[in-house]
Amino acid sequence: QVQLVESGGGLVQAGGSLRLSCVASGSIISINTMGWYRQAPGKQRELVATITNGDMTNYADSVKGRFTISRSIAKNTVYLQMNSLKPEDTAVYYCNADATIGFYMTPYHGWGQGTQVTVSS
Repeated sequence: QVQLVESGGGLVQAGGSLRLSCVASGSIISINTMGWYRQAPGKQRELVATITNGDMTNYADSVKGRFTISRSIAKNTVYLQMNSLKPEDTAVYYCNADATIGFYMTPYHGWGQGTQVTVSS
């Protein structure tokens, strides 16, 4: 099995910064894409940013220029540096990974438990 564990959420004032981390552990052969999604109350989960194992990145328009996604392949970890935070960034942030796992090299697509980010105005 695979576990994705996020950390780094919290309460911050508008204009502030936070750095989220997500560590993947378990019977991982390789991780292809990792990413961050978020879900605000009453809204659907939405893409924030993704990064491939070739370091190709993709960002939601709403966070371009403010958020930066990066990863450590050796540590099976993905980071999200969030700067110039706005109240509308308030949400639960979820880590996501597409990987190959186990003896039989099974495809895996999974989620972390989420970490709350609250931005006060």
